[in-house]
Amino acid sequence: MKKSQIALLVVVIAIAAIYFFVPSVKSYIDSSVSTLSSFDLNAVYHYLQSYEHKDVIAVVSFFLMILQSIIAPVPAFLITLSNALIFGWAWGALLSWSSAMVGAAMCFYIARILGRDVVEKITGKRALQATDEYFTKYGKHTIMVCRLLPFVSFDLVSYAAGLTSMRFWSFFWATGLGQLPATLVYSYFGQSIFGTASVLFWGLMMMFAFSIVVYVAKNILKDRKAKKLGEQNT
Repeated sequence: MKKSQIALLVVVIAIAAIYFFVPSVKSYIDSSVSTLSSFDLNAVYHYLQSYEHKDVIAVVSFFLMILQSIIAPVPAFLITLSNALIFGWAWGALLSWSSAMVGAAMCFYIARILGRDVVEKITGKRALQATDEYFTKYGKHTIMVCRLLPFVSFDLVSYAAGLTSMRFWSFFWATGLGQLPATLVYSYFGQSIFGTASVLFWGLMMMFAFSIVVYVAKNILKDRKAKKLGEQNT
């Protein structure tokens, strides 16, 4: 067993011990997972608001984003919208972006260190296979495509990327750049999502996602044409 695997195993055992033997921690994690699994923006928002103090809310939100990345593969935009409602679009975007980056990096390294068998137990075999198909179809553009589509769990993509030969920094920068536009847009319109701006928000999200898909599709076609030309010339 490699040193990195031993170190990660020690961390996992320590976290598991705290979870099972500290009732308050277990209760908190269980309630957090339950809230995230509800797919309900109101539930996530009110759950964060229940902590009252914004510094505490920021810490809890940061933890929730990492938690949903690792063990609760649900759309992170529920947390992003809640952050915007609570902190305003600018600070909310910064909190959402930074915490999502940490969560993505952790997923990547969990997969890279522990391998496919462990990842399949976390995500489910079928879900991981479906994500593999994205990598087969879109190649290096997979990270950008999936991060910009709110209905795709990017956490699965982070795990799948860790199972490929992709270098961490290539993954890291693609993740950062890919999630930034969506995070800013979600946060800007999310600060008034419960008001009259909600229809405009979802309309813009659909247009935004569609335009990105078209842009990436063009790049993929160009790459494939270039590859075919290269094969014909050899």
